[in-house]
Amino acid sequence: MDTIINFTRANPIVVMALCLWLATWVSGSALSKAVAGALQLAIAITGIVTTVGILSTVYRPALAAMARQTGVNLPVADVGWAPIATITWAAPHTLLFLGVALIINIIMLKLRYTQTLDIDIFDIWHVAFTALLAMYTGAPLWLTLVFVALLVVLKLINADLMKPTFNDLLGNPSSLMTTSHLNYMINPLVMVLDKLYSLCLGWLDHFDVDAAALNNRIGFAGSRFAIGMYIGIFVGLMGRLPLTSVATLALTLATTLELFNVIGGWFTAAVDPLTQGLTNRLNHIFAGWSLNVGLDWAFLSSRSELWATANILAPIMVVEALILPGNRILPLGGIIAMGVTPALLVVTRGKVIRMVVIGAVELPLFLWAGSLSAPFITHATASLVGEHGIMAISAATKEGPVEQLLAVALGKSSGGDAKWVMVTLVGTIAYLLLFAWYARVMRRRNREYQ
Repeated sequence: MDTIINFTRANPIVVMALCLWLATWVSGSALSKAVAGALQLAIAITGIVTTVGILSTVYRPALAAMARQTGVNLPVADVGWAPIATITWAAPHTLLFLGVALIINIIMLKLRYTQTLDIDIFDIWHVAFTALLAMYTGAPLWLTLVFVALLVVLKLINADLMKPTFNDLLGNPSSLMTTSHLNYMINPLVMVLDKLYSLCLGWLDHFDVDAAALNNRIGFAGSRFAIGMYIGIFVGLMGRLPLTSVATLALTLATTLELFNVIGGWFTAAVDPLTQGLTNRLNHIFAGWSLNVGLDWAFLSSRSELWATANILAPIMVVEALILPGNRILPLGGIIAMGVTPALLVVTRGKVIRMVVIGAVELPLFLWAGSLSAPFITHATASLVGEHGIMAISAATKEGPVEQLLAVALGKSSGGDAKWVMVTLVGTIAYLLLFAWYARVMRRRNREYQ
């Protein structure tokens, strides 16, 4: 037993690759595909850790210089979604949480509590990340599993609630597509802000912009590479670095942003055989049933409002990060706010000015959640390779900020601290009541599509 434990600690990437290979093979995929997926996962994790190391080497001294010169101390590097997803899938518990999600989906379908067959296996990492954060802060496994079950149930209910809106946005009443993606679980909060907007600023809807035309004007200026350059130049100048150092920093940040996106593609490909195997099994179980199909949120990516809003929110997020009390993260990898804009699109039905204003109001929640989860993400990344010299990392627009805050409260309350127990109880009750109100409003709104 000691030998196994020591091997696991010394070779976590190898162990996770073996776990993915076994799970993929058991799911029904071919042995060759299972092996290929496991190897791709190991390559993706290694690539992410290496790229984070490059980022740390150049970016950390620049941020320290900026802090000395300006007093603005933002020591956490925003690496975006791809590294966080890779690190989350490297945790063996993620497969356990995936199993729980599949069982709950099957039970809810059998009992007719949902019409959504969720085949978006890849994006279980969002729920798994939240659960791992709860465990990192002190929650026992059994309580974490209850938390996971609650999130999965609410996500599936939400997928049903949003289905008529997706049909309308896609212009296809017969579409089967929906999603249980965690970024839509902020819909209830967005809806509250939307109601307040209608009361105070509803007249601004008359001045809404042409999102497609705006995106064409922005062009390359809104790309990952360009944004990496902007942030590098900004940090370098604020830190009063030599111009050669500013240029090196700008190019490094631009390159790492592109690399994170490319490596994210490797990781997605690594999990594809597992996703396909489980999808085939689920389709066999529910053959002949009339069901909605749960996919990644990206089937809405053709809507230009998503990208126009994300581009406008990018500079707003940087300004908010610089002045927001309690924030420790400077937006970089997550500055194209795709963890924020899909929910805005669904609730507002594509009104760009409304999306921007509401997005600007809710961005602090994402920045706080990213700051709060940084110790866990940094620890998990360092544990993969036994390297403890990397800088603090997180994601500025990681989906599920409310759920992350609940996860931290749940973990801290597990020690019996009365204050945290009360925070967890009040927070959970408020979360559920807000979702119940949102569900009622959505059902009433859905009648418009019938």
